[in-house]
Amino acid sequence: MAVRDVLLDTNAYVAFKRRMPNAVDVLTHVQRIGMNSIVLGELLSGFTVGTREEANRQELQQFLASERAHQLAIDAEMAAQYAVVYRELRRHGRPIPTNDMWIAASALQHGFVVFSDDGHFHEVLGSMLAHGWTIFWCKRRPHPCC
Repeated sequence: MAVRDVLLDTNAYVAFKRRMPNAVDVLTHVQRIGMNSIVLGELLSGFTVGTREEANRQELQQFLASERAHQLAIDAEMAAQYAVVYRELRRHGRPIPTNDMWIAASALQHGFVVFSDDGHFHEVLGSMLAHGWTIFWCKRRPHPCC
């Protein structure tokens, strides 16, 4: 499967750093790797309660310095996408965690594929399976299932 651009969920970054073959394979072959402010916050929060805070921060900075890495900030357009995701999930009684709604909104706004092992993204986005991890194809509007 040829995937051009992925938006990382926190668990995908952690899997990559732990050198899990499936995560390494996906991130080695994509053109662009997105990380939004929510995932960045989750990672930094985890670092503060771990035993390798400074080393983890340095590794993250090195990762984000790659030409393929793109930091996606929350802006008004993303907030509007979030509102649509929230409305559609609520309308159909299919809530997902708030941070994951922000990740979905980021992917929808920027046309990225969500790279995560959290199965609940299919509530928002059409899904396909790749490399043993669930990669969700993000369209620029909520998936018809919602």
